[in-house]
Amino acid sequence: MVLGNEKKPEDLEKGENNPMIVKALEAQIVPPSTATAEELEVVVENPDSANPVITTKIKIKGRIEEGDGLYEERSTSSSDDDQGLSLIQRGVCDEDTEPDKETSLAILMQVMLPFLVAGLGMVGAGLVLDLVQHWDVFRVVSELFIMVPALLGLKGNLEMTLASRLSTHANLGHLDKREECVSMIIGNLALIQCQAIVVGFLASVAAVVMGWIPEGAFDIIHALLLCASALVTASFASFILGVIMVGVILLSRKCSINPDNVATPIAASLGDLTTLGLLAWIASLLYEAKDNDHWLSPLVVVGYIMSLPLWIWLASRNKHTKEVLYSGWTPVICAMMISSLGGLILDFAVSSYKGIAVFQPVINGVGGNLVAVQASRISTALHSAAPLGKLPKYVASFCINPCSAFCARAGHPRTARVLLLLVVPGHLVFMYTISYLKAGHTSLTPIFVVTYLLAAFLQVSILLYVAHIMVHWMWKASIDPDNSAIPYLTALGDLLGTGLLAMAFHLLYVVGDRDADVGD
Repeated sequence: MVLGNEKKPEDLEKGENNPMIVKALEAQIVPPSTATAEELEVVVENPDSANPVITTKIKIKGRIEEGDGLYEERSTSSSDDDQGLSLIQRGVCDEDTEPDKETSLAILMQVMLPFLVAGLGMVGAGLVLDLVQHWDVFRVVSELFIMVPALLGLKGNLEMTLASRLSTHANLGHLDKREECVSMIIGNLALIQCQAIVVGFLASVAAVVMGWIPEGAFDIIHALLLCASALVTASFASFILGVIMVGVILLSRKCSINPDNVATPIAASLGDLTTLGLLAWIASLLYEAKDNDHWLSPLVVVGYIMSLPLWIWLASRNKHTKEVLYSGWTPVICAMMISSLGGLILDFAVSSYKGIAVFQPVINGVGGNLVAVQASRISTALHSAAPLGKLPKYVASFCINPCSAFCARAGHPRTARVLLLLVVPGHLVFMYTISYLKAGHTSLTPIFVVTYLLAAFLQVSILLYVAHIMVHWMWKASIDPDNSAIPYLTALGDLLGTGLLAMAFHLLYVVGDRDADVGD
């Protein structure tokens, strides 16, 4: 087959744009539906070259049909040149075989360091929460505790979702073009500002309602303080973390590190500490100003609400975020409500067990961190193997039993086992770091350590199993899991983590293993 101009072998390996190669691929990839292909052969011929013939052979297992993800992904994309060349670089994607490129050791080495750094960030958030729970603003306006999981959950609702989206684009090569990369970054930063303002406002409303119902009293000053604190915290934290996420993903791409393994843990490491520190600081400032500068909180609320149309306009004009702007609200808002239920549990638990505050960000953060890695990896694999709405052939059913989700020899179950292996040693490191820093004053007795580790292990096991089912179900239902799965999973992690932690502290109180922070 004569395709035209000379193309050196090294150019093919680098994956430079060549529309002729794409045409050759399309010609070869669309055989009749009954045909069986063993091998795809691309020949580039130029008689004037010293190396006149270049032949590239790519093995194809199974049948290629017109409805297969290989054909639809490459033929319907607006950037066929890049997709065709990435096909030559990576080889033809096989829907019959589950992706199995990374060894368990490679996954462990890439995940472990960001996981430990993330955990230390969560320990820092726990220390901050243990300290600020005694501040006047937290004692007087106790509804702030209800907002804590919802605002900390922003890293799952917004930053981890952003990291998952950009990681998928990075792995598919969409960030390699400068113009495309800049457009994608600006659109996504505008989108998360818009989402942060809406979620922050709704989180404050939920906190006011949940605090008002049991007490039967409504304080407009406290309500405005909660709303202003939530809006400023959500906006600042989302912008700072969004910029950091973009930098991490671009750096990972340049260093040939899978961003799915490192981006979400780093978002978790900085998310909790940044968000909780901002919330405590801003709420304290507004609380001190409520008597003399009572206009400050209403001004902040009105200013952010008036800025919302600007962010909506910016996100709606960007082709990369327009769809998410209109369709991505359900998971974000539902996740915020689920996290707020966890906050209600925390509000009641803190009043009885003061020691729970220092461990709450840790157990919730670790669970959300690990499940976000798994969800991001599964989503990237699905994007690479099949079109949205169609499961790859290696997925017999998205609803599988727990044994299959954790015990299969390769693929996503192997990744789940690697992530589970990190739970116990990781939590031991974080617990003894808290103990060494003399935070919380909860004694690390053997029964406390065992009870806490059982709660943490159960939380992560449930989350990883739900992640496997949820991501594949969303893909089958034509819902992009990059935009929807992580908010639900991290919110569920907040609810499970806070609930199981409260049960663990209550169990310790019942059996008599108590101290000043477990109960009197």
